[in-house]
Amino acid sequence: MAIERRQLGQTDLKVSSCCLGTMTWGQQNTEDEGHAQMDYALERGVDFWDTAEMYSVPPSAETQGSTERIIGTWFQKTGRRQDVILATKVAGLSKMPWTRDADVSWTRHTKDQIDEAVGKSLKRLQTDYIDLYQLHWPDRPIGLFGDKMDAKAYGYPYEPFEEILAHLDAHVKAGRIRHIGVSNETPFGVMRFLAESNARGLPRMASIQNAYNLVNRSFEDGGLEEACVREDVSLLAYSPLAQGYLTGKYRNGALPKGSRKELFQRLQRYESPQGLSAIESYLVLAKKHGLDPTQLALKFCDSRTFMGSTIIGATTMDQLKICIDAFDLTWTDELETEVNALHAIQPSPCP
Repeated sequence: MAIERRQLGQTDLKVSSCCLGTMTWGQQNTEDEGHAQMDYALERGVDFWDTAEMYSVPPSAETQGSTERIIGTWFQKTGRRQDVILATKVAGLSKMPWTRDADVSWTRHTKDQIDEAVGKSLKRLQTDYIDLYQLHWPDRPIGLFGDKMDAKAYGYPYEPFEEILAHLDAHVKAGRIRHIGVSNETPFGVMRFLAESNARGLPRMASIQNAYNLVNRSFEDGGLEEACVREDVSLLAYSPLAQGYLTGKYRNGALPKGSRKELFQRLQRYESPQGLSAIESYLVLAKKHGLDPTQLALKFCDSRTFMGSTIIGATTMDQLKICIDAFDLTWTDELETEVNALHAIQPSPCP
């Protein structure tokens, strides 16, 4: 079966329903391995690729921009830039001043910082345009990656929505960016950006890249699903495998050599007792139906009516093949019923 193609928001772009994630390239994966993944993905019809200025992960001054550079050398080697729909991201509010040449204390979505980030991404990627340019997380403080926000932070200043759009609009008009999107965003942020776009004739957010998986369906609650469906903002789901937990590789305390948990110990979002219990229930469900748990988790995401594209990531070619093969599976009414029954018992334990 061929990979399905879906319209990205209200744009004229149709993207593959499977998106190639790249954040391990330059740290867990070498340049040659990244090139091999790009070759294979394109051969399988996966022509939508996602990266970010801060990749590879975990972020550091030493590896920042390495993933974009690997994509850039592949473009230079193959001459196939026109065959790819490329997405990248600019860092939001954070203490990562090493991403900027200027002496700044915080990364922000100011004009100067967006201008610098766009220019440096284009240079690393060896291209003169970016198909989808995303705000990696907001310029304002919000709860991120399972953490709660201190209520005092509501009083902190942030770059106005209309000004961020105006900064991006300059690059759209210059042809450096085709379309824009948000990531790790809230219903408030989505609707404020859309309101300013409509009122001022500024570029419209086409997509939202948020975490979404069997143990984190928070996109469906709290207003994001309704806002995005009614306003034609496509969800690009990241972490569909719960950072590897839904593959079963960390089951019963296993710690595979070279895995992200073994290398970086950054997976606490999925390690609560309720989270581990829910993950186990989905692993058991996959076995019951004779499915690879990786493929159950990915096809669940792909089968959502609001899904624009599901972002996969792999450190080996075997993993990449398993992930892409998942999109050929058929999602049945029985699977839907059983997944929803498990979700009702332990709803989104790893938001």
